[in-house]
Amino acid sequence: MTWTKTTNLKFCLLNAENLFLLFDKQPNKEALELKEAQWQKLSTSVYENKPLKKTKELARALLEINADIIMLCEVGGFESLKNFNELFLDANYSPCLIEGNSDRNIDVGFLIRKNLPFYFDLQSNKNRPINYLYPHERESLAKGYTVKGGKSFGSHKFSRDVAELRLFTTNKEKPFLIILLTHLKSRLDPERIDPNGFERRQAELRTLIEIHNELQFIHPHLPMIVAGDFNGNAGSVNTDNEFKEIYTLTQLRDVFELTQKPADESATFYQIRNGSRTEGKKIDYAFLSQSLQTQLIQPSVHAFRYKDDFGSPLPIPRSLEAKSELPSDHYPIVFELEKIIIE
Repeated sequence: MTWTKTTNLKFCLLNAENLFLLFDKQPNKEALELKEAQWQKLSTSVYENKPLKKTKELARALLEINADIIMLCEVGGFESLKNFNELFLDANYSPCLIEGNSDRNIDVGFLIRKNLPFYFDLQSNKNRPINYLYPHERESLAKGYTVKGGKSFGSHKFSRDVAELRLFTTNKEKPFLIILLTHLKSRLDPERIDPNGFERRQAELRTLIEIHNELQFIHPHLPMIVAGDFNGNAGSVNTDNEFKEIYTLTQLRDVFELTQKPADESATFYQIRNGSRTEGKKIDYAFLSQSLQTQLIQPSVHAFRYKDDFGSPLPIPRSLEAKSELPSDHYPIVFELEKIIIE
């Protein structure tokens, strides 16, 4: 009889909100007892380090979740990820990150638990064109202006990246699971060239789907996870227009929708409206390919709620002040998959 080797894996997805941990001189764990002003003086970087209290609470949440693979958005580069792992997570993980295109230097990256029964390889899609120009650039091209700032017009690329993590046992070209992690264009439009960032985000989503479908063509039936901060409603109900092709061009389904969790239990971001009205939104997603959907352990799926010092869940923020006290302005998504074939 031939035995197929399988494993269960626990995943966590989190936008860690400006996780910068950059130091002039590598600190030891005694630095975790510093006052905030002293903590900030450990770095002369132009990027302010994440407040010590928030970083501790973020680490406490992740240690409680105890995931095998942590997928992170808004990380201030590999150095920050490495420092977070070593100073706050007892070096339990292997940091994995390739710097992307962000003009804020916030990247997507992974923390992978050490001593798992497989290897990993990370690839970047940051240089892949998304086949998009802003309206004013398209107009310039239509009028025959092909050069901008001394350079020829060309398509924009991802705002951040689509990081491609391959898990394998012997050959990285024959992975048993691929994770595509992204952080799509935000709704901010300071230059007033793309209202709510809609067109750019739509182009990034289309290119993300292209990457997924190309990999699926090369590796038929290969299990895949597509995850990240999508900056909008990418769910199957009342789907924002820029995300509708997820449901026409792929078989991907979000872990929360597979479990039919109520909307209030799946919110990952709370927007504070005028008059202290709070609106919960789901803008972070973990989509599973069709072959993985039956391996989802449905009771495991939840949006983790941050806790106080006594271990009780903190209330949903009702003010900007309360929201600013949280470890991140996003909540982690947690889910488990069972019987993943790793041979």
